[in-house]
Amino acid sequence: MPEAKFLRNVILKAALLLVVLNVLFAAVYPLPWLGRISAYNTLFPGRERFPFGEDPQQSYNLSLYNLEAMFASHVVSAAPSDEYRLFLLGDSSVWGTLLEPQDTLAGQINAAHLMTCDGRPVHAYNLGYPTLSLTKDLMILDEAMRYKPDAIVWLTTLESFPLARQLTSPIVANQPQRVAGLVSAYGLELGAGDPALHWPSWWERTLAGSRRSLADLVRLQLYAPLWSATGIDQVYPQNYPPVQRDFEADDLAYNGWQPPDLPMDQLAFDVLDAGFRAAGETPILLVNEPMLVSSGQNSDIRYNFFYPRWAYDQYRQLLRRHVREQGWQYQDLWQLLPESEFTNSAIHLTPHGSARLAQRIMETIVEQACRPAG
Repeated sequence: MPEAKFLRNVILKAALLLVVLNVLFAAVYPLPWLGRISAYNTLFPGRERFPFGEDPQQSYNLSLYNLEAMFASHVVSAAPSDEYRLFLLGDSSVWGTLLEPQDTLAGQINAAHLMTCDGRPVHAYNLGYPTLSLTKDLMILDEAMRYKPDAIVWLTTLESFPLARQLTSPIVANQPQRVAGLVSAYGLELGAGDPALHWPSWWERTLAGSRRSLADLVRLQLYAPLWSATGIDQVYPQNYPPVQRDFEADDLAYNGWQPPDLPMDQLAFDVLDAGFRAAGETPILLVNEPMLVSSGQNSDIRYNFFYPRWAYDQYRQLLRRHVREQGWQYQDLWQLLPESEFTNSAIHLTPHGSARLAQRIMETIVEQACRPAG
């Protein structure tokens, strides 16, 4: 019958078209380019911090692996040209777990309305992202240099240094091409063939295989009006488990290592060096971030959940020596705050603790901003 033949031809052509579209999508793989298309900073304000979250219905936020989309949604993408741009790098303590945007380190600095000696307003941009990995920070810094920072503050801690942790952050593991580029550009010890990296299969590069990633891009845009109307970008529970202060008497191991020696060759100092190289002439203030120093049970052997004393003490010595050899600007603020200024983690701060940290950093930033070039 002619109708049946016509219907068959339509179905065959549609199937062929779908195959061609999937093959072309896999060949071009335009997800990074699509990530740059954003309703933020155009129809809606840019976000104060990168998208991150596990409860989108309550936080109007979600975690995704498209770094281009993360930057496109961030207020830094619409930064005015007549300001002194201060980029803040680091982990969830910088991003601001349990902190409202105005209480984060960036929010506290911006509330001070700092001015440079040549009359430019200082604007701090929160480029922190939860998870602990120097490679994650380097990846964000490498992309952030497109936005021409005037200065960078990089907050870090020992937990970001072990080589075994560098590729475990999901945002890193799902950016294998970026990681490979960083390895090649800076001669890093990381392996582009590491099984922790997720290289998408041919199917995952097709239109059908990329449907989850495409859906995440769409959802991020759909949350823009809800976020801009409420300012909510994470869940703020009234009650949360307090930071651990008591420890076992024999809990001396760190990252599988036993005292007395912390193996420097297993720490990613080369990634730290690469960050300073990526910044070029842009000054970086490296900060060993504040952490809880417990006074609880067996606190004589462990500072907190993350660190036995022997490991952290050696890390500080190694970092101080490396910084001195490189001639970097450095602040060691590990003991800046009392126990009361930490919330649900040994590195997550209260608003008051964040304000005290901001005050210490601002003193250096103002001096840096007024220093003559060269």
